[in-house]
Amino acid sequence: MSRIMVVDDAAFMRMMLSNMLTKMGHEVVAEADNGKTALEMYKKHSPDVVTMDITMPHMNGIEAVKGIIGFDPKAKIVMVSAMGQKEMVIEAVRAGAKDFIVKPFKEDAVWKAIEQAMGS
Repeated sequence: MSRIMVVDDAAFMRMMLSNMLTKMGHEVVAEADNGKTALEMYKKHSPDVVTMDITMPHMNGIEAVKGIIGFDPKAKIVMVSAMGQKEMVIEAVRAGAKDFIVKPFKEDAVWKAIEQAMGS
């Protein structure tokens, strides 16, 4: 079981992903609706894994990845992207993200990405 923080500006997406992760046996320890809050919550909760949306207000997912990796170089972050965000996903991986999940979520893809991140 991993302690996970879910970051997405859409409350419905956070709820869907949180429910899926909980069903898989993980504990969702924090949620954030933008990158700035995600950075604060990461420092407060030290989750094992972060799922990070790319497009958000105040601070996007790529900037948040850079901030979290700057604070904790061993952070395990899985990007969450919509179709057509390939360049942004590549940039996020270069910034330190371990893997990515494409919306709409498929349970097996979420499970694989979390396992991949934990193993890295």
